[in-house]
Parts: sequence; structure tokens; C-alpha cells
Amino acid sequence: MHAITVWQDPEKLRHATREGAAAFIAAGIDPARSVLFNQSQVTAHVELGWIFNCVARMGWMSRMTQFKDKAGKNSENVSLGLFAYPALMAADILAYHATMVPVGEDQKQHLELTRDIAIKFNNDFGVNFFPVVDPIIEGAATRVMSLRDGSKKMSKSDPSDQSRINLTDDADMIAAKIRKAKTDPEPLPDTLDGLKDRPEARNLVNIYAALSGVSAAEVISEYAGAQFGTFKPKLADLAVSKLSPITTEMNRLMQDPAEIDRILGQGADRAEAIARPIVDQVYDIVGMVRSRRT
Repeated sequence: MHAITVWQDPEKLRHATREGAAAFIAAGIDPARSVLFNQSQVTAHVELGWIFNCVARMGWMSRMTQFKDKAGKNSENVSLGLFAYPALMAADILAYHATMVPVGEDQKQHLELTRDIAIKFNNDFGVNFFPVVDPIIEGAATRVMSLRDGSKKMSKSDPSDQSRINLTDDADMIAAKIRKAKTDPEPLPDTLDGLKDRPEARNLVNIYAALSGVSAAEVISEYAGAQFGTFKPKLADLAVSKLSPITTEMNRLMQDPAEIDRILGQGADRAEAIARPIVDQVYDIVGMVRSRRT
């Protein structure tokens, strides 16, 4: 539902949905333990999203930086969905009465909006129904930036494929993209403070830290004084070792799309069982007549 805020080719959307599911499974998510589903199969999301459209204020939406970034100078020509999708994101969270949500740094503003919507809903209707969620922002790379511009986050929507590493990239592509990643001519500093005004260098250090499971400070300690001609090959080897097994497993899973669809459908049933009673209670709270109860 979020994807179609910009036009999508239907066949490519179906493929991307299955590919995304395959990526989660290949990365270690066990569908037997975790509820894995595609949002569009659980209608509670869009139902609650509409109610939240009526709770959220235009001013709140106008301040969302991601809308400004994506719309650019053409804000009058983008879809209403692109403007309003943060309310749907709030519904994705609150339809399950989530209290904590793991996100990257770039999603913190959306969590703040979710908190505002929950508080306003509770106040508007004199209830203590929706929890006020807290973000969980952990790890070295809380915001992975573009390989071509350290001031912009890494994104699938970037026109340049060289700006990002895709989980579908093979080992040679991953290594080549890291070798070509934008940097500066200075060696790596002795401390993290030395990366303050060096966004591309900081990004590569953060990526290394995240992939190796250590802190950025430990990476700097190990590679202080190293030129990028030394650091980039090490990062490329690390990225290939961590990501290539995921790519291989994704490719295997994508050979059986029917099995992926079965997993997504089963996950949607489990998600629906959690979200439906919550959204039904929301309908009662706001005063909807529900005479088709089963």
C-alpha cells in the first residue's frame, strides 16, 4: 500500500513483494516464529489508516521531511497518498497496539507522528486505547547513506544503481560498488570526531561497523591512518561475506513463488487475527454502526 503512493507496474510490484519476503527469510527471519505478511492482505491497515487521516492534522503532514524530499518542487503533482501515507504507517503500528518499534534514524519523525496521532485519538474520544509508542534505534548504521552522496540516505528510489547495494547484487557487483563509492582524499582519522565533516567516510565506517557487529569507534581504532585504497577492499570483502549468502538463498526461494505466497497468506491470517479485534474496537469508539457482527 505504501509502494503505490507512486505508480507501480503491477507485475513488478508482485515480484518486488515476493522478493522482499524472500529477503527477510534469507536474512534469518523464521516465518514460524515471526509474523511475515504483505500489508495489502490485511485490510485493517487501510481501514485504520483512513480513521487516522481524520485524526491527523494537515500541518502535521506538511512538516514531514520525507514528503518534502520525495515531492521536491512538484508537490502539487504527486499523489494524495504520498502526502497522507504517514497516517497509514501509524496504522501499521497501532493496529497491533505496538509499544516499541525498531526503526532507523530517518524514521524517527514518523514515530513521533504516530505518537501524536495516538495521543489525539485518545484525547478526542476520552479513552486510553492506543499506546504511545517509543522508537528503538540501535546499531552503528542507524541511517545508511548513499554510496554516491553521503548527505542523502541510501534508497531504492535513487536513479543511480551505484548509490546503493541491493540484496540481489552478486559478489562482483557489491565489491565494484564499494570500490567506486565516493570518498575524500584524506586517510581515516584517529577518532570518530575526525569524521564529523566527512559524510562519505563516516558512512563507509558505519557500514563496516554494522556488518562486522562492532562499534564505529572500534573500526576507527583498527584502521586509523589507513587510506581508502586499503579500507575499501576490506569493506568489500566483509560485505560480500555477509550479503552473498543472503542473495544466494533469496535466489533459491524465488524459484518457488507459490511457497512464498503461501507463507505470506499464512502470515496475513495470523496478523488479521491480532489487528481485526483492535480495529473493531476503534469502530465502536468512534461511533460506527456495526450490525454485521459474526
